[in-house]
Amino acid sequence: MKLPFDCDTGSATKAAFGLILLSVDETIESEFRPLFHQEGVSLLHARIESATEVTSEKLMQMKARLTDTAALLPGTRPLDVIAYACTSGATVIGSDQVAGAIQLPHPGALVTDPARAVIAALGHLGVSRVAIVSPYVAEVSDALCRLLEKNGVTPASVGSFGQAEEAVVARISLQSVEDAICEVGKDPEIEAVFASCTNLRTLPVIETCEKRLGKPVISSNLALAWHMMHLAGLSTAGRGPGRLFTA
Repeated sequence: MKLPFDCDTGSATKAAFGLILLSVDETIESEFRPLFHQEGVSLLHARIESATEVTSEKLMQMKARLTDTAALLPGTRPLDVIAYACTSGATVIGSDQVAGAIQLPHPGALVTDPARAVIAALGHLGVSRVAIVSPYVAEVSDALCRLLEKNGVTPASVGSFGQAEEAVVARISLQSVEDAICEVGKDPEIEAVFASCTNLRTLPVIETCEKRLGKPVISSNLALAWHMMHLAGLSTAGRGPGRLFTA
């Protein structure tokens, strides 16, 4: 028996997002799930092959894979925003290069990444003197600092867990992350703290850290989600924890 049916516009009545995440990322999906859980919004994922170690050389290898990975995202309904979810990768490859590669199969989509998003988020908060918590080895942390400086942000204090292995980064405890954020951000002259890396768990401690420090705290995942919503024209008020979603 053939059953009758009607078609509607699908689940993305407000916005359709694409997310390119690393094959080794174990964190961002669980952190994004509550942020994007709203009626009329769809979030579609594709994973890009990535190395288990975070070095500039390994990160640059993803550049050649971006277009093919983006093409795996459905295109039946044009995507409003596509995000490449790798702070260090976007820093090394360059946000403009990332966007160009992704827009080849999705020419109508806006593109962001955590590096671009954190600069936008800091501008939205009106802060320019920040502390950074990084899980990376020195060469990657240094590249991030140079990028921020180039965009008018002063990394006044930088603390790193010094890890090159993604599996280790995903298992850094929330208490360690909270302690690190509060340690690097304790100087009164620091205006905000940025915890870098989409594989670093941060969302459950954002508001606790802000209360302890009395200043904004953002992470790669928090900034990226906020910027995706902002670019799509969605309201961000109350959609996530911390001052970024109330400012």
